[in-house]
Amino acid sequence: MEKFNVEIFKPYAFEVGQKIRIEGGPRNGDWEVIGITDRKVKLRCPISLKEFEWNRFCYFVENRQAEPWPQHD
Repeated sequence: MEKFNVEIFKPYAFEVGQKIRIEGGPRNGDWEVIGITDRKVKLRCPISLKEFEWNRFCYFVENRQAEPWPQHD
């Protein structure tokens, strides 16, 4: 059997209270996870305090230690 390099994507296992940063796309920025269901994730912007609920969409890429949050550009 021929072998190939294959990229594997798995849905991220969110936890309430997590501070996350999404880099790129329409949800770009810093968020706090405030709710989770099997299909939805509810996030709050730490600056405007606006809350949004979206279908689960994130995939884990990297974990940075001692990272400033929220980030002010």
